[in-house]
Amino acid sequence: MPDIHCIAATPESIRWGAFDASFAPVATVQSGDLVVLECVSGAPEVMPPASSGLVPPAALAAIHASKPPRLGPHILTGPVAVAGAEPGDALRIDIERIDLGCDWGFCGFRPLGGTLPEDFPYHRMLHIPVDKETMTGKVPVGPGVTLPLSPFFGVMGVAPPREWGAISTKEPRAHGGNLDNKELTAGTTLWLPVHVAGANFSAGDGHGVQGDGEVCINALEMCLTGHFRLTLEKGGGAKDPILKFPKAETKTHYVSMGMNEDLDLAMKQALREMIAFIVARMNVSAADAYQLCSLAVDFRVTQTVNGEKGVHGLLRKGLLF
Repeated sequence: MPDIHCIAATPESIRWGAFDASFAPVATVQSGDLVVLECVSGAPEVMPPASSGLVPPAALAAIHASKPPRLGPHILTGPVAVAGAEPGDALRIDIERIDLGCDWGFCGFRPLGGTLPEDFPYHRMLHIPVDKETMTGKVPVGPGVTLPLSPFFGVMGVAPPREWGAISTKEPRAHGGNLDNKELTAGTTLWLPVHVAGANFSAGDGHGVQGDGEVCINALEMCLTGHFRLTLEKGGGAKDPILKFPKAETKTHYVSMGMNEDLDLAMKQALREMIAFIVARMNVSAADAYQLCSLAVDFRVTQTVNGEKGVHGLLRKGLLF
């Protein structure tokens, strides 16, 4: 029987804003084990005022008090190694459940950040109460806007190649990282290529809800706890023996991804990934797949605020194969 491993967010189990192949794993699990990661979000400067009645979780307060080094914006829990994982393999991450970790979140923007920094060259922060029973958040705009929650993790990634050294969590890359893909909710699956022994998976940047684009730079940033089943697929797995880039599968769609500082190039990458996927699944030519993408695949802007912009393609299951 697969084991269950629960990892709390503590000063010892988190890294703030960095992926690095040299980070020692906080735990090593077997392929197929379930890993429950408590993940927290928010720097001291974005905490709600005491007068709001919104209280940071004790785990977050302890991390703030420890003053860990910060390279990028996100607090990640991990990394977790999977025994036997080697470069060239794929790590399958089944997101089985996501629990809310607090009763509030935040959404803000700042000078030089977001998609329209020239229009909004100042700082603004909203603290948004969350109702765990109704799974909604009340945005304090105008008379108040109630949004249904759809929680997911903005950051899920493995260790990058060793030659990259320490990299910020801000930019998504081939190792995953700050994907900010709102499709990756509970019940979905993400595949990431393995670059170092153990794979070394981390997660964080909990989002209560997000629109495609994440245009102001934040979603509803909040603390979440994720239940991740980590399964090793040797050599990338039979269906994708040369996995080099993140891909995903929801209950209804296959998902390709592209990332580049140029949105046009991100689109081309997501399209090429989807073409390769259709060719492998249907045994058709690349030209056939290219035309099928034009007829049957929806390409959406994932996010425009992480330096490396994102595009993801959605192919409905059962439509072509």
